[in-house]
Amino acid sequence: MIVDMQDRAGMSQSWQALLAHGDAMCGKHLADIFAADSRRFKRLTRECGPLVLDISKQRIEEQTLGYLMDVAREQRLDSWIARLFGGERVNDSEGRAAMHWALRLPVGAECDVDGVDVAAQVHAELDRMEAIVNQIRAGQWRGATGEVVTDVINIGVGGSDLGPLMMTEALTDSRKQTASPLRVHFASTMDGSQLSQLLRRVSAHSTLFVISSKSFSTIDTLSNAETARHWLQRELGNREGLLDCHFVAVSSAVAKMTEWGVAEQNQMKLWDWVGGRYSLWSTIGLPIALSIGMDGFRELLAGAHEMDEHFKSAPWLENLPVLMGMVGVWNTNVLGINAHAILPYDGRMKELPNYLEQLEMESNGKSVTRSGEKVQWATCPIVWGNVGPNAQHAFYQLLHQGTEAVTCDFIMPARRYLEKRHNAAAPELVAQHELALANCLAQSRLLALGDAALVDAESMPAEKRYRGNQPSSTLLLDELTPRSMGALIALYEHKVFVQSVIWDINPFDQWGVEMGKKIAVDTLARLRGAECGATDGSTAGLVERILRG
Repeated sequence: MIVDMQDRAGMSQSWQALLAHGDAMCGKHLADIFAADSRRFKRLTRECGPLVLDISKQRIEEQTLGYLMDVAREQRLDSWIARLFGGERVNDSEGRAAMHWALRLPVGAECDVDGVDVAAQVHAELDRMEAIVNQIRAGQWRGATGEVVTDVINIGVGGSDLGPLMMTEALTDSRKQTASPLRVHFASTMDGSQLSQLLRRVSAHSTLFVISSKSFSTIDTLSNAETARHWLQRELGNREGLLDCHFVAVSSAVAKMTEWGVAEQNQMKLWDWVGGRYSLWSTIGLPIALSIGMDGFRELLAGAHEMDEHFKSAPWLENLPVLMGMVGVWNTNVLGINAHAILPYDGRMKELPNYLEQLEMESNGKSVTRSGEKVQWATCPIVWGNVGPNAQHAFYQLLHQGTEAVTCDFIMPARRYLEKRHNAAAPELVAQHELALANCLAQSRLLALGDAALVDAESMPAEKRYRGNQPSSTLLLDELTPRSMGALIALYEHKVFVQSVIWDINPFDQWGVEMGKKIAVDTLARLRGAECGATDGSTAGLVERILRG
């Protein structure tokens, strides 16, 4: 429930009305709700650009949305949206604006914040990135020994890795031909395992490294960057211009990039108002642009901007981010469902669940309000998932017949294999796409309706019965393109913001990430034999066991 107490008397009228409506809905099954309303799909489906949102399989009625919008009005959602897009310091714990939306403004847009033309700054950096992208894709960027760069390794972690990796994989069919072979790779783990495997497969003569770090102080990223530098020096010798030919960097810390050795002409800049998990739209998106070209990258930005404009101006009952956010509040705070699965039915979106795990849980995994008080309600659910066809053989058993209630987002493109490059095997590939679509629709139907979706269910033994009533939303994309992916990711970003407003938390900081990294510094000293202060018995025992070998 929404609060940690049985008495609702101290709650606002809008929350009391919503919870009372929840009491009336709790005994209703989705199978009965669908049977009573033949027009339910039409009533509870919305569109924006290349996206269709179907919330008819959520455990709601139309009047539920009215109660939810009353809560949103009471929490001044309209004011918070205006503050977000007005460049105000909505990241109050760090005294910063959150202006990832400004990264997607079109050329010629005006965005003046504190006397600074933010839009002009953004497009200046995009132009710098475009020059680098075009040079690499044209086969004109050469290593220190004159070889054309054929492999690019992005070194980053968190938002500097998950976003570019997710989008590069998702847009694999949008990749444009380059003058010479160009392969984009990603290394993020601090143990070096990903990087070591990559270094066995690439040539030092033709490899370019991208160091992506907003602060340029993240130990995971800098450790991998140092390993890459020493590898190059061993392979090619510490020759003049080595770093200039083989390293570019993206950061808000210009002085640190220079101190590390990245040439000024190889530096691309960020701003402190860009959070890591919101940064793929910036020069952090260099790997995306290298894969799909700058025209494709600008199409990605345009799709996200389209969703920004929709979020700002569409009436709330037609507004996809508001509807998704408020339905999530309903599931978490009224129905008490604390798990949410992301289920894309397209193998190109295999990294999407990982990306959304960070976006949602790092943003809204908070237990302190903006005023510093402990929250008295549930906030972000546990977000997890996998590509739907794989998940069907992994954890759908729990979804269908387990004891836990789980909400789901089913995501699928309506069309695929229409491009000329697929003509040789088009009939077979189209048939496989239809198979994936059929499974997506069937699984969401069975989760919602349970036995009512089956024939002669009453004659089945208990172990073959399905309870149903598991709520889900379906997001249908026209096709998987830069434009539709831009709109989809911006939709989730704004959904997260809507929920943060209702829960009165700051979605743009991540203090919970910091302390563990600081303690790790002391623990590293212990592992290297230094005498340190007191620690717990478990850590001391494990360190001793590791050092014994």
